[in-house]
Amino acid sequence: MKIRYLLLHAYGMGGTIRTVITQANAMAAAGHDVELVSVLRRKDEPYFTVDPRVRLSSLTDARPSAAPPPPRGLIARLRARRATRLGDRPPRHIPVSEAGYQAMNRRIERAVTGWMATLTDGVLVTTRPALNLLAAGFATEGVVRVGQEHVNLSTHKPDLRAAIIRYYPRLDAVAVLTSRDRDEYARKAPGTKVVRVPNAVHSLRQKPATCTSKIAIAAGRLRHQKAFDLMIAAYRRTVDDFPDWQLRIYGEGDKRPQLRRLIDKHHLYNHVLLMGSTDRLDDEMAKASMFVMSSRYEGLPMVLIEALSHGLPVVSFDCPTGPADVITDGKEGLLVPPEDVKGLAAAMRRLMGDEALRAEMGDAGLATVQRYSPEAIREQWTALFGGLLAERRPPERAQAGRTAG
Repeated sequence: MKIRYLLLHAYGMGGTIRTVITQANAMAAAGHDVELVSVLRRKDEPYFTVDPRVRLSSLTDARPSAAPPPPRGLIARLRARRATRLGDRPPRHIPVSEAGYQAMNRRIERAVTGWMATLTDGVLVTTRPALNLLAAGFATEGVVRVGQEHVNLSTHKPDLRAAIIRYYPRLDAVAVLTSRDRDEYARKAPGTKVVRVPNAVHSLRQKPATCTSKIAIAAGRLRHQKAFDLMIAAYRRTVDDFPDWQLRIYGEGDKRPQLRRLIDKHHLYNHVLLMGSTDRLDDEMAKASMFVMSSRYEGLPMVLIEALSHGLPVVSFDCPTGPADVITDGKEGLLVPPEDVKGLAAAMRRLMGDEALRAEMGDAGLATVQRYSPEAIREQWTALFGGLLAERRPPERAQAGRTAG
C-alpha cells in the first residue's frame, strides 16, 4: 500500500508527532510504501527517529538556511510580493480555535491544498483537525482520506466542533483513540465513519522500574490541560506523611512560572522538582516508583501507556478521555474523579505506603501494555486501510474479480 502521513511539523517534538512517526515506521517495516510529509520544516533533522525506509519531505521550509535569494526581474518580484501578502493573511479554511491556526497562514494553507489536489492514489492520513478539514475539502477522490483525532471531540471549541460535524462526513474514515470518543462522534456527527484505533507505544523493550525508589514521576507540557497545578496541590497533602518522597515533573510550557510560584508558596522546593524537558524520559521512568497524571482532558495519553511499559503503577484523574480506556481502577493503577485534589492525594499516599501494591500493579501494567505494541496497532491500521482501498476499486475490476472466482 502507498500511505502518506501529513503532519503539521514532523521535525518537532510532541505526543502526536511521536505516535505518527511510530505508525509510519511500523508500516514501512511491514513493506508498505510510506511517505511522511511535514507542512512546516523549521529544523534540519527530525527530533524523533524516522525509519530510513520512510520518505521524509516538507511542503514549506522555514529554516533560515532555506531563505530564497532576493528576486531578480519584474515577474520574480511580483511573485515574491504576492507570497509575502499571502504570508501576512490568516488561513481561510481553518477555524480560529484550532491550535494549528497560529502556525498557518494563507500561503502555507495554499501549499497544503495544492499538494492535496495532486494526489491520485493510495491513502492520505491527516493528523490534526486543521489538516483533516483541508483533506475533506481539497484532497482528490482518487485518494483514500483518513483523518486522525488525538483529543476527544468535546474538548474542541464550538467553531471547530461545528466545522468537524459539517465536513468530517466527507472523509472516508475518522480514527479516534477511545471508545467513548467514538460513541460521541456517533451521537454528534452522524454520517461520519468513525473507527477506534489506539496509538502504539514506541517500544515495549523498556527497562522495568523496580518500584522501590521514593520517586513519583509526571510528564507533559506545562499547560492548563495537564493541570500540574492540581497535581502540586495534591502532592502537598502527602509531604507530612512521606517527606522522603519526591515528585519529578518533566516538560516545558507557559505555566512554568505559575507552577514555580506554587511550589515556592507551599515550601515544596525539596519535594516537587520541575525537571524541564528531556530526551531520556525512558531512563527517568525506570528510576521511578509511580506515574501520576492530573490532566483536565486527554485523547489517549501516550505518556501513561509508556509508563505502563516500564512497569509503573499509575495514579490518575479519570478525565475525558483515555485513562479509563487504558487502566482498570485497582488493577494497573488508581483512578480518581476528575479534578479531585483530595482523591489524588489519597491515591498517591496509598501507593507511597505500599511497595508490594506498587509492584503488583506494575506487573499488571506490563501485561496490559502488550495491546499497544507497534505490531498490534499496525495490524489494525492495515485492516482499515486495506478495507477502504478495496471499497475504492473500480467496479469493472471488482466485477472481473468476481467472474474469475
